[in-house]
Amino acid sequence: MKRSLLILLCTITSQLFAQNNNPVIPKSGSTLNSFIPKGWKIILQSSKGDLNKDGIADQAIVIENTDTANFLKNEGFGAKKLNLNPRILLVLFKSNSGGYHLAAKNKNFIPSENDEETTCLSDPLLGEGGITIEKGLLKIQYQYFLSCGSWYVTNTDYTFRFQNQKFEWIGYDEYSLHRSSGQQSITSINFSTKRRSETTGGNEFNDKDNKPKTIWKKVNISKLLNLETLTKEVIDQIL
Repeated sequence: MKRSLLILLCTITSQLFAQNNNPVIPKSGSTLNSFIPKGWKIILQSSKGDLNKDGIADQAIVIENTDTANFLKNEGFGAKKLNLNPRILLVLFKSNSGGYHLAAKNKNFIPSENDEETTCLSDPLLGEGGITIEKGLLKIQYQYFLSCGSWYVTNTDYTFRFQNQKFEWIGYDEYSLHRSSGQQSITSINFSTKRRSETTGGNEFNDKDNKPKTIWKKVNISKLLNLETLTKEVIDQIL
């Protein structure tokens, strides 16, 4: 009997923990705070801008769990305590009445503050990254900077446009710099035109060594991917 109760208690605790990391987000709300589950917080708000061409300024936010169970002690390089709390991106359309409607969400490629495997990695989103709304486009920007283990710093930009009733992934840009040599590389992909450019041989520090060359390739995709279905695994396959 005691064993059965113990198993039941562990199961309930596990379910509560899972629900805490995967909360239910309401479809609508009067304010931004209406979309924040208990135990979570807003860590980033985008600039305001019209995403669905209705003349009303919309907004995107990133929320983060605050569960202490998602903090991990680190004995190696980097932060002494790693914050592995999950984050969720919420894209909110504003209505004429002043409230908001949930247009899209994704947590599958929103990085946490720290990384258990790459402990020297700075926060990709809040370091030099961010989220913006410009000319009707939603842009998610990350910077990958390591304080140990690598000289490279890489900026990646993901661009989405609301069309066909979803946020379709239409563009990707990547800029990489070697902080010691100044060596540069640039990749730019237009998924709408299925064209990809790769520029190598550039150098930010030395004009003599700055000899960039660009090649163009075709992108083999059958249809545009959308924000809600993007995962790190899918992105790695495309890139």
